[in-house]
Amino acid sequence: MSDDIEREAMEYDVVIVGAGPAGLAAAIRLKQLSADLTVAVLEKGSEVGAHILSGAVIDPKALNELIPDWKEKGAPLETPVTADRFLLVGPQGELPLPVFAMPPFMHNHGNYIASLANVCRWLGTQAEELGVEVYPGMAASELVFGGAGEVVGVVAGVFGIGKDGEKKPDYQPGLELRGKYVFIGEGVRGSLAKQLFARFNLGDGAEPQKFGIGLKEIWQVPDAVFRPGLVQHTVGWPLDNHTGGGSFMYHFGDNYVSIGFVVHLNYKNPWLSPFDEFQRFKTHPSVRSYLEGGKRIAYGARGITEGGWQSIPKLTFPGGVLIGCSAGFMNVPRIKGSHNAMKSGMLAAEAAFAAISAERAGDELVDYEAALRSSWIAKELRQVRNAKPLLSRFGAFWGGVFSMADMWCTTLLGGFSVLGTLKHGKSDAASLGLAKDYEPIVYPKPDGVVSFDKLSSVFISATNHEEDQPAHLKLKDPNVPIAINLPEFGEPARLYCPAGVYEVLYDEAGANPRFQINAQNCVHCKTCDIKDPSQNIVWTTPEGGGGPNYPNM
Repeated sequence: MSDDIEREAMEYDVVIVGAGPAGLAAAIRLKQLSADLTVAVLEKGSEVGAHILSGAVIDPKALNELIPDWKEKGAPLETPVTADRFLLVGPQGELPLPVFAMPPFMHNHGNYIASLANVCRWLGTQAEELGVEVYPGMAASELVFGGAGEVVGVVAGVFGIGKDGEKKPDYQPGLELRGKYVFIGEGVRGSLAKQLFARFNLGDGAEPQKFGIGLKEIWQVPDAVFRPGLVQHTVGWPLDNHTGGGSFMYHFGDNYVSIGFVVHLNYKNPWLSPFDEFQRFKTHPSVRSYLEGGKRIAYGARGITEGGWQSIPKLTFPGGVLIGCSAGFMNVPRIKGSHNAMKSGMLAAEAAFAAISAERAGDELVDYEAALRSSWIAKELRQVRNAKPLLSRFGAFWGGVFSMADMWCTTLLGGFSVLGTLKHGKSDAASLGLAKDYEPIVYPKPDGVVSFDKLSSVFISATNHEEDQPAHLKLKDPNVPIAINLPEFGEPARLYCPAGVYEVLYDEAGANPRFQINAQNCVHCKTCDIKDPSQNIVWTTPEGGGGPNYPNM
């Protein structure tokens, strides 16, 4: 923290970092409990929803609790699920898997296909109507600590520092937004959450968090191929049996097809490119038939927390809590997390309200952690706790068979599993193999019809950053990419980044490699921070308003 900078301070009962499902649900619940509470929500995107990306099939369970009359109030959950398909895909064909044989919680009937970004925009208006102060374009860049080491607020809204680190004429030092409690709901691998993990040892006693990268496009397709309410998931091609992941395709709204691909970031082959696997997947005959004749209108990518029950960290620290994907409540087999994120925010709000009512401030909201670990979030995540480790150990086919059997066991036996609770072991960064042990992957060139390159994809994400600012992608040691990552791993950042941020450039003779960072392209997925085998890349928040501007993701 920069103690020598004078900043104006604004006082609140609760300060919430992140206007995602968790942060907005927390804000709404706080104001429902007491209209007199002062609540601020900070959002680094240019508007609420600008950085929100999800499949999304939404379980309305938490929304039913938070706003029971959400239908009457116009929540944009537009398309109920009408058909639920799960396929095993090969290079040319596919095999339907029996959805009826899966545990009941895997079925999608009763859920809704929607844009989570638009749901968040709607939640933002609900929060503001209750008196919540929502500040978009305000990146929370620093934590503020009190005299006893507790978190008392954040610094947000720092603008006007040039690439050289000097203050420009439009420099703004930002504000200190102070609260009796601070909720961290930044999403996956947030920069403030990482600092809190290190300072308060929040990960001690938990398994390493596991992650995936989700890539998504929205297409508008002709009536002839549009199937409103269709939910389709696949596993298999183009990934091999030892690389976890799969696809989703959802038909909703105004002839929209939401299509995406998830790659688990514990993959071993350093030559793998998740973006190019996604583009290759769309050339499959059964997928291509839905897209040809349509128009691709949006693209984006984001990290996904996949560690589940055994990777949930300590949720409280002096002065605040972790909510939503900052803690990691994604249900991997269901491919859903927004309902759990919302519920976590609601439980945190209830704990904070009780503490403030008792005239407390700055302590640990231990009642939040206790409530969450006895809630339906815990029940849901305990049921699926072994799915991810089994997939990691046994591959897509046998891991899928074993995890389905284990989920039936935990469903029928109230959470009991003969396997107990399996461990994850390595971090995703440590899972990467050496380049010499794998054959490079030759990806087909994009055809411009259903498959595309990275830069044209980034263009339709409407990503933009102020160019004259310090790079928000920082290297601990600038020598590592060329001296270590290139010879040992083929410098995988140029492949796992879905936005063309990282390049290895050579001179005219094909020698003297150098590492280039195109920070302007960054879509804030944070894969680099997660997967870099040397853990040399640190993602930090850029100026507020920078990054993607997703319209309806």
